[in-house]
Parts: sequence; C-alpha cells; structure tokens
Amino acid sequence: MAQKKYVTIKDIAREAGVSVNTVSRALNNKPDINKETKKKILKIAKKLGYVKNITASTLRNKSTKIVGVILADSSNPFYAEVLKGIEIASRKFGYQIILMNTERIYENEAIAIEILLQRRVDGLLIAPVQDKNEDIEKLRKMNVPFVIIGRHFEELEVDEIFSDEVKGGYIATKYLLETGKQNPIMINGALFKSPARMRYEGFKLALEEKNIPVKKENIFISDIDIEGGYKTIKSVLRKKINFDSIFCYNDLVAIGVMKGLKEAELKIPEDVAVVGYDDIYFSSFVCPALTTVKIKKFDLGYEGFKMLLEKIRGRRKKVKRKILEVELVKRESA
Repeated sequence: MAQKKYVTIKDIAREAGVSVNTVSRALNNKPDINKETKKKILKIAKKLGYVKNITASTLRNKSTKIVGVILADSSNPFYAEVLKGIEIASRKFGYQIILMNTERIYENEAIAIEILLQRRVDGLLIAPVQDKNEDIEKLRKMNVPFVIIGRHFEELEVDEIFSDEVKGGYIATKYLLETGKQNPIMINGALFKSPARMRYEGFKLALEEKNIPVKKENIFISDIDIEGGYKTIKSVLRKKINFDSIFCYNDLVAIGVMKGLKEAELKIPEDVAVVGYDDIYFSSFVCPALTTVKIKKFDLGYEGFKMLLEKIRGRRKKVKRKILEVELVKRESA
C-alpha cells in the first residue's frame, strides 16, 4: 500500500508564491497579513486538501486541545445527554474530545485512563465505574486536570459535578406516600456507587418522616438496565412481599419493572405505582408514561467541561464541587 502523502505548508507556499511564514500566519488566522493574500492561501490550501498537523502544533504549544472523556456506559440514554453537553461545550471552547467507553468494567477504566494520558490530552472528564478508585487518586497525585461527573467521592478531595441525589430519592418517595401508598420498596443499584447510596438515603428519610419502618428486605439490588429491572421484579413477585409502590434506581430499571408488573397482570399505578430516575428521553413515551426524577444531564456534561477548562487554564486551584438541582416529573405511572 502506498504511503500517505500529506500536503504541507511548504506545498501551499510554493503554489501561492509566498513564504512559509506567510502561509502559517494565514492558516492560524493571524491579523498581520493582507486580506487578499490570506484569501488566496486559504483557497489553495482547500484545493490541495491541506489538513493541519496537530502533532506539530502540540509540540510547539504544549497543548493538544483534546479532552479525554471516559463514560461508564455510552449506550445508556442518560450518558448520551451528558455527552451532548460535553460535545457542545468542547466545540464552543475550541477543543476536541476522545471518547472511551468502559462498559461499567473497572479494569477498562484503568486502561482508558492510561491510553488517554499516552495521547497527552489536556484533561479528563470521568464518569467512574465505582467510588473506590486507585486510578483517580493517581491522577490527583500527578496533577492531571480532571473532573468527576455524576459521582461524589466522599473520601477524596477532587473536582466533581453531581446531582442532589439525596433530594431525588426523598422527593420520589415522599410523592409515593402522598398519593396514598404505604408500602414502598426500592430497586436500587449497587451500593459501591455514590448515587445508589445517596438515593437510598433520600428514600429512607422520606419513610422515617412518616414513621414507616425501613426494612432491609424491602431494598433490592439490580443491574441498572431494563433487563435488570425486569429480572429483579420477577424475583420480588415470587417472594410474595407486601408492597404497593416502587422507587427505581433509574428509568431503565423502571421500564423493566413495569414490563414484569404487566406480565403479572398488576395495574400501574392502581396496584403498584412506579417512579423512575433520570427522565431519559423515552420515559414519557412508555405506557404508562413514567413518573420520574429529572436531573440536568446536559448540564452535567456542559458545566463539567467548563469546570475542567478552569483547571486546564490554571484559573482555579481549589477543589470545586458543584451540585445540580433535581425535580419530580409527574406522569401516569404514579
């Protein structure tokens, strides 16, 4: 196979009959160049198929203008919205992103961090698989700019942006109780993740306010996808537990739960009310439409990128934690 032959600024200079320095000023949009000359150079560059050599630019400026993004599960609609916020912010501020998907596997996260550091990215946005994380501690000691998205690291002083998960769990459960339900259960995610712990705290707080005992046997741990919710509710129904409502870790779990309830010929919300979490795009299109806790997914990405940019540019040295508001969206399932 023939070796790639890239057009260089020397090729453009030769074609335009100007110096290499003049071509460089035109391509980098410098002000000290004649408008007509600049126009001519840009036209020739386009005709020849010139592509800027980022590697050379990096060596000169010591900045790649690239941010690494590590997501736990890019197939999850929740992360699609987060990524949208990151992408829009990156374009606005003149950065590119490299996306790595860990598929919720901790070992993949360590590999992703290593690969991105080898690429000399300017900083990292990380939605980690779990809270106990040696690689995050390593980044902190290396002074690599990074921001944690959607997690709260209680034991580490790191930059992070996350939702008010305790409030989310509280308002979801309080609403179920206000609608007359008296025996809510929770189908939660694994407790090594801060959102699961914090949402449970909110769930517990709402029950305690009404003097309803919080029973461990009413808390179920599920995989945090549709299949996980479906399998978990099938297991719950076999246990013959007395319950009239369910607070689910997220909307995907809730959708799986509703499928299982329908198969058991239970009416939603009359027999069992269901509340989800996240307010992903299609939660309003399932039947019945899902009552859920809305979080600012786009802002997690957009504001997270801005926080990272502050670190990259050296404008902030102190650790920053940003907590985003949540709200209940009432639909048909509760």
